[in-house]
Amino acid sequence: MSTPEKPKQLLALTADETMLQLTAQRAAGETFGPPIVVANARHADEIEAQLAGVGLIEHKLILEPVARNTAPAIALAALAADEDAVLLVMPSDHVIADTPAFHAAIDAALPMVEQGWLVTFGIEPHAPETGYGWIHVGEAIGPRVHRVARFVEKPPRDRAEAMLAAGDHVWNGGIFLFRADAFLGALSVHAPDMLHAAQQALLKGETQGMRLHPDQDAFAASPSESVDYAVMEKAERVAVVPVSMGWSDLGSWDALHELSACDANGNACKGDVVAVETENCLVQADGVRVALVGVTDLIVVANGKDVLVMPRGRSQEVKKLIEAMKD
Repeated sequence: MSTPEKPKQLLALTADETMLQLTAQRAAGETFGPPIVVANARHADEIEAQLAGVGLIEHKLILEPVARNTAPAIALAALAADEDAVLLVMPSDHVIADTPAFHAAIDAALPMVEQGWLVTFGIEPHAPETGYGWIHVGEAIGPRVHRVARFVEKPPRDRAEAMLAAGDHVWNGGIFLFRADAFLGALSVHAPDMLHAAQQALLKGETQGMRLHPDQDAFAASPSESVDYAVMEKAERVAVVPVSMGWSDLGSWDALHELSACDANGNACKGDVVAVETENCLVQADGVRVALVGVTDLIVVANGKDVLVMPRGRSQEVKKLIEAMKD
């Protein structure tokens, strides 16, 4: 369902609103300023329509001419913001079920952010997950705030089990809070070429209303690196706020089934679905009727002319299917 023309961020998967709309609504209200959205240029019209659909008319939309990973994207946003602005950086395809818990974690982080710390939010783990990076939580430096001892790459199973059992590690959810000037200062030390490329891209770019079009050649000159690798793993003052807030990066159909409201038989159905003597299935029907009889533990997705059927527990293997379809 997620395509280059309409990626996961622009789909309504967990609610009537899209993932982008839900993310923007988490940071709406008097506490927050208008959002800055950094996105692929081809999605500009759809993004503006979706933001307007949830009442967010005022915003900045920075349209990347080429993809250069998260650190250069955040650099563009930090340069476009006020110098002393506090930036809450959120991927727009994550699920956060407990928004008040998220806001409480933000409040806990703010005193350290005002002192120039770069803060990340660590997700309290409930499984030895090998698909996420982890964070080793160091000593406390404030109420609920700890120094980051170190970042851990996606671990093998035995290492993940050990970190879960130790209780002093959290998942790296990729959500950050820092002042724009603090982030840009760290970038100038640890990735000066990236900062220069972002500065030149905006300087030579164009502004059309609320849309910023960075210069393609200047931005393409930037190294393509994640914010963790470019800044967070190298900066001096990096902190983590552990939080349990019903978080998921919604990386698979299995993850969506776990998050969905299920009927008495454990089925999560969306669209025109008929399920008879069926248990523990996820069914998504878009434009066609899907009927199931006497089956268990299946994922069934019908989207246009495409139909996907697979056992629950193997939805990460969709990547193999995509490659086979390309071939």
